[in-house]
Parts: sequence; C-alpha cells; structure tokens
Amino acid sequence: MGRFRKKPVVIEAVQFKRDAPGATWPPEIWVDRDGTYWFDTLEGPLKVSDEDWLIRGVKGELYPCKPDIFEATYEPVA
Repeated sequence: MGRFRKKPVVIEAVQFKRDAPGATWPPEIWVDRDGTYWFDTLEGPLKVSDEDWLIRGVKGELYPCKPDIFEATYEPVA
C-alpha cells in the first residue's frame, strides 16, 4: 500500500454552538421537534452536536468534524 499526504488546502469552517448569541447557521441546518440539530450532507442528513465543526467542502457541501479531529488536522490561517 502506498503512502499519501493531504494536499494543502484552505477550508471554511465554523464551530457549532447551539446557544451562541446572534449565531446564524447555514441554511442546511435544521432542528427537529425534540431539539436535535441536523444538516444535509451529500450522504444524507447527519446530526450535529455542540462543539462540532462544520466544514465547507470543495463542492460547497457541509460535513461534520469532531473537535479533537479538527484540532489535530487543521490550523488557523491569516
């Protein structure tokens, strides 16, 4: 099996915090009757939890990333 490195790419991401004052979430996010937040992905609807990161993919899609994985994978850019 070969070895590969991720191409360096700048992403757009926002950390989901359900009770963030004045937060405006992307239109893909919706809440069901029991207060669970969901968003549509290319693979279908997924639940989003507090502190998850929502990453905008290369095709404009959203996908989730848990905070520990995000921190290990990404760093801020200027």
